[in-house]
Amino acid sequence: MQERLAIAGSGTIASGLAAVAAVHGEVLLWARSQASAERVRGAVAKHCDKHPELKGCAERVRVVTQLEQLAEATFLVEAVVEDPDHKGPLLAELASVTGPDEIVATTTSSLSISELARASGHPDRFVGLHVFNPVPRMQLVELAFGPETRQDVRMRTRALCETLGKTPVEVPDTPGFVVNRLLFPYLFSAVELLSDTGMEPADVDRCMTLGASMPMGPIALLDFVGLDVAEAIGETIGASVPERLRELVREGTLGRKTRRGFYDYS
Repeated sequence: MQERLAIAGSGTIASGLAAVAAVHGEVLLWARSQASAERVRGAVAKHCDKHPELKGCAERVRVVTQLEQLAEATFLVEAVVEDPDHKGPLLAELASVTGPDEIVATTTSSLSISELARASGHPDRFVGLHVFNPVPRMQLVELAFGPETRQDVRMRTRALCETLGKTPVEVPDTPGFVVNRLLFPYLFSAVELLSDTGMEPADVDRCMTLGASMPMGPIALLDFVGLDVAEAIGETIGASVPERLRELVREGTLGRKTRRGFYDYS
């Protein structure tokens, strides 16, 4: 791998991307606290154990807790919660440790790349790198560039995606890009169908997996994504978020990560 990759974040996307990249060399992974660092080490190891092509790669992921340590990288990916109030300040912090040729990327799935680029302080070398969960399995990367992004930065970003075995597709810098802009209205319509008809989530999912060859039904997919994340994406892209989903979020029932959502995973 020509780039020295660093990732700021300790969630599912961050750990999955680190595991995939570690096949090609050492990866720096920043966590905000020691507790987060321990959790993300375990998550990376789990990815590497689960996928045969990643076996033995966890030891190449070096977890750090000091932002200054990310200065070693040539390509830095911010992968924290999908919230501009979290991403913007972190990007500003990261600006203080990046070198003049270091690319800064965000894994946002719905936020404005142009706005985040301004928050980074380096709009000429800032990119949107929307990888999909689970990262080891999903091939697509949506690439979104701001108007000031340099051509060499675009080329290096594409090259990194291809090195990681992903397929980059350039998409416009619009809310939700392509996938989420098309996907979430469909998912929300499935929730409205539940409310309108009284159908069970499993029956709606069974219809779409068996009748439309979907790999996962819409209700199960919402639980997998996280209902709070789905709500935030819906608001960002201007979709109508179903009240039933909002009620679950208010209750703290967020899907698989809380062991309960539309389904019970206990």
